[in-house]
Amino acid sequence: MLRISHLVEGDRIIGREEELNNLAQALKDAVHGQTPNHVLIYGKTGTGKSLCSKYITEDLRMSASENDVMVGAAYIDCLQHGTETQAIRAIARSLNDESETGISIPSTGLSTGEYYRRLWNVLDARYDVGIVILDEIDKIDNDNILLQLSRAVEAGKLEDSTLGIIGISNKIRYKDELNERVKSSLGEQDFVFPPYDANQLRAILKSRMDAFQDGVVEEAVIPRVAALAAKEHGDARKAIDILRYAGEIADEEGAETVTDEHVTKAHTREEKNRLAELISKQPPHSKLLLQALAFQIQRAETEEPAIPTSDIYSTYEVLCQQDGTDPLRIRRVRELLSELSFLSIIEQTRKGRGQGKGAHTIHELVDEPELVLEACKSV
Repeated sequence: MLRISHLVEGDRIIGREEELNNLAQALKDAVHGQTPNHVLIYGKTGTGKSLCSKYITEDLRMSASENDVMVGAAYIDCLQHGTETQAIRAIARSLNDESETGISIPSTGLSTGEYYRRLWNVLDARYDVGIVILDEIDKIDNDNILLQLSRAVEAGKLEDSTLGIIGISNKIRYKDELNERVKSSLGEQDFVFPPYDANQLRAILKSRMDAFQDGVVEEAVIPRVAALAAKEHGDARKAIDILRYAGEIADEEGAETVTDEHVTKAHTREEKNRLAELISKQPPHSKLLLQALAFQIQRAETEEPAIPTSDIYSTYEVLCQQDGTDPLRIRRVRELLSELSFLSIIEQTRKGRGQGKGAHTIHELVDEPELVLEACKSV
């Protein structure tokens, strides 16, 4: 119950009624064996994107079965399957049952085109509709996979089945990076999942309290955990992780109850793990920019330094030289910094330089620079 990978029942999905309804409307044609809309979902980490996608797909599969429509669903973590070949192979293996289809999907030894061909054969053999969830879709090395999947029916690759795509990304500007052919082919619906507020986070945590024995969690624990997560961008994943860590720490200490003190220790543990996970998913140049900002803040003489882009860039160039890497142009650096801001790893503010001198962007770290540098080294 305190693992993000656990798919909870519908009545435990809190504060996402509108988002679930939107997804259901977008995919509803699949219930009758017709082609569903393709969907792109955006939102910060911990806003329920993956949970809602998995739940609504499973609900769709069960509803379709009542109409004698077979729906197959494949969930792919694109961080783990980051190339086109890896992703297509994972989709095909997820949907296949060799004892039923007679089709093998080996781990190696086939071309990308052959993996596609076998995927089409699996879909036609087993399903009326396939739903492919591509989580962290921006981590795939190219967008050809979207073109192939979205045009499978139109191109005659699928004869007896059809296909829908749910793409999930933390990057709000992901679609801007797609080429026009892919955008045209997808014709997708976009949904943005907002952060949870403190009341929703409290409800989410209470709905998972049966992970604990009765009476072992002190009354103040859930409000404190919810407040910490709400203050730091409404991340339900963060809230659930803190509660789990608090329980683990209490267990390690041999305590009979989970207390506010355990929450404080759990918050520190979660921060380190969260940062390491977030930073591990960033491109190499984003990691260098984070290090550059952290070094600038450490060297600053003020207590709450705000570092302009130009200062970050100068330190970043030095780090690139030490790393044997060519630095990116300043425009691309600004884009990467904006993405780090969207992920709440840094904070950006526009600040005036004085009358008639225009404005510039200044940057701050959400976490302590030492914590950021440690996380960069660990990945």
